[in-house]
Formats: sequence, structure tokens, C-alpha cells
Amino acid sequence: MEAREVSAKTVEEAVELALNEMGLDRSEVEIEVLQEGKRGILGWGGEEALVKVIPLTPTGKRGTLDSTRGVGSDTESGLPDNTAKEVVEQLLSLMQVSATVEVRQPEDSESPLTLDIDGDDPGILIGRRGQSLSALQYMVNFVASRKHQSGVRVIVDVAGYRKRRQDELQNMALRVADTVKSNGRSVMLEPMLAWERRAVHITLRDSREISTGSVGTGDRRKVVISLNK
Repeated sequence: MEAREVSAKTVEEAVELALNEMGLDRSEVEIEVLQEGKRGILGWGGEEALVKVIPLTPTGKRGTLDSTRGVGSDTESGLPDNTAKEVVEQLLSLMQVSATVEVRQPEDSESPLTLDIDGDDPGILIGRRGQSLSALQYMVNFVASRKHQSGVRVIVDVAGYRKRRQDELQNMALRVADTVKSNGRSVMLEPMLAWERRAVHITLRDSREISTGSVGTGDRRKVVISLNK
């Protein structure tokens, strides 16, 4: 399911319209406020709010690969997990980085598998705030998807960095949510990468009291944690 941009008099109305059209609820999407609604004077000069609603879990067609399941579920020859592993190894070779790559199967049917990279210099693959690691993961998924002509999704981790960072984000999200519940004021987190924002959204998506959304663009996008109204 693709993201949708919807406009209405207020941000809240635009979000509700988008959710109704998509058949999803707030826990299943990321909300980006593109434009705040602006009231006019005596009915003139007003502007509608504009939001972009992005499904957290992309849906794919049943067939050689369902993108909502682990890539290891492909039953045809040339499994995507093997392809992704080969792509990582080829990229490491081109980068002249000595490291080993192991495939870690997902814990449940809805999660992708993980490729664990272990080498002598993990910092060069992780980069500042994990940016190099995110770029590497993007390349792996892009090349593997092109080879299979379908959506392949794997997680790439280096020396356990992503797992540690995810645990940190989950703990932080829960602490901030408790603060928001206590004082009723929304909290805007620091700029994060896309997968980091997703970790926060997923951590809090089952909360009945808390909602999450995203504001900003590019590297400056931030998660906002608020009380449900």
C-alpha cells in the first residue's frame, strides 16, 4: 500500500480521512505533517492542512515473495536470503573490508531476516549515527530486489549495533511516553533515520493513550509523541 497525501481543514481531519481511505489505524502508519491548517480572516486567506500518511509495513502481492513476511519464505530456487548474503559479501569485497556474513532467521513470520556482519573494523561500516549502515542496507535490498524482480527486505547489522540502538530507542520511547502521560505535553525527539523512527512508532503503536507522528524533511525528520485526543 502506497503513502497518501490528504488535505482538510485541520491536521486531525486530514489524518482521519487518510486512515479511512486506507483502512488502517494510527498504530499502522507514520504521519508526516506537510502543512499546518491556517484559519483565514472572515473566511478569506485560509489554508487547508496537508498530511502524508505512510504505512509502517509495506504490503506485497502473494507470489514468489510476500514483502510482509521473512524473505526466507520464498520457495523457488535462488532464495532471496542467499542473494542478499551474496550481495553483502560482494560489496564488502569491493570495499576491501574483511568480514564474515551470517544469516539470522526472523523470530516471527512478520519480521525480515537479518544479515549479521562481523569484522575487525565495524566503525567503517556503521558510520556516524549509523548512516553508513543504513546506506549499506538500502543497497543490499535494492540490488537483491532487482535480481528477484520483487520486493526483498532484509535487515543488515554490524557487530550488533542495530540491535543495541533499537533497544535504546524502545526504552527511550517508553520513558518519553510516560512523561507525556504525566504532563500532557507533546515531546519532539531528536532527528532520526527512517528505521529509527519506525522503531519508536512500533514501540508505542499499541498504546491507547499515546500517538506518534513525524515532522520535518530529510535528515531533520523527527518523531513527535503526543497524548491521544
